[in-house]
Amino acid sequence: MIRTAFLLTLLTLVIVGVGYVIGGKVGMIVALAIGLGLNFANYWFSSKLILKAYGAKELELGDVGGRYDWLIEDVRDMTTKAGMPMPKVAVVPKPAPNAFATGRNPKHAVVAVTEGLLAICDRRQVRAVLAHELGHVKNRDMLTMTIVAGAVSAVSVLAIMAQFAAIFGGGDDDESPLALIAVWIFAPIIAGLVQMGISRAREYEADQQGAKLSGDPHALADALESLHRAMPYAPPVSRSGATAHMMIANPFAKGGLAKLFSTHPDPKERVRRLRAMRP
Repeated sequence: MIRTAFLLTLLTLVIVGVGYVIGGKVGMIVALAIGLGLNFANYWFSSKLILKAYGAKELELGDVGGRYDWLIEDVRDMTTKAGMPMPKVAVVPKPAPNAFATGRNPKHAVVAVTEGLLAICDRRQVRAVLAHELGHVKNRDMLTMTIVAGAVSAVSVLAIMAQFAAIFGGGDDDESPLALIAVWIFAPIIAGLVQMGISRAREYEADQQGAKLSGDPHALADALESLHRAMPYAPPVSRSGATAHMMIANPFAKGGLAKLFSTHPDPKERVRRLRAMRP
């Protein structure tokens, strides 16, 4: 939590700093206004848009001849034991093995799994994956990552403004074009790295919470190994990387230097930590 708070503060300072470079004190106010506006839109509408974009079907008992009743029963069992509100449960008709949680707060949360995940994981593993997503709900990570996504979007918008200001004139001194170019190039990179740092920290926390909620950390480790084995053979849930941070496993995971820019921790390290936990 301390690390997340620090990174959120750093992201806010990036927004304010970019605004100041573009337009001084007025630019700072405009930057904060853009950030708040994007956060407001994300808070109220992002979950509905994401579920619609993925074609997710929210489940009720008895749907599809009761085929998915066990998903609802497992989620209800874990949330009841944890004293959490019962979220909605959804299935995404995609072959990519993955899962995510969305919603503005625990009372309006949705946990979703793909058909691809259900095809490669047994009930024990799926329960552990759902527990991981409930860990995000319990930790209110959806709100945290919504704020982060809004802030990163704001930085991207401001970077574009800095680009135009550098081309057509702007700033408060003779060196402002160089400062504006630096903002245009480096601000989105810094914001993206901060977002990745926060996302990785929240994944570790959700792994721990999920292990506690399911009572079976090894099942979550097994599921993660299955996901990463199968993922290269199925198209990702979305071609865009904008929602990659929401998934239990990064659909665009690559090795080498690319790991530095991953929204998720190294899967081997996640599995190692889970294996070290006692059921």
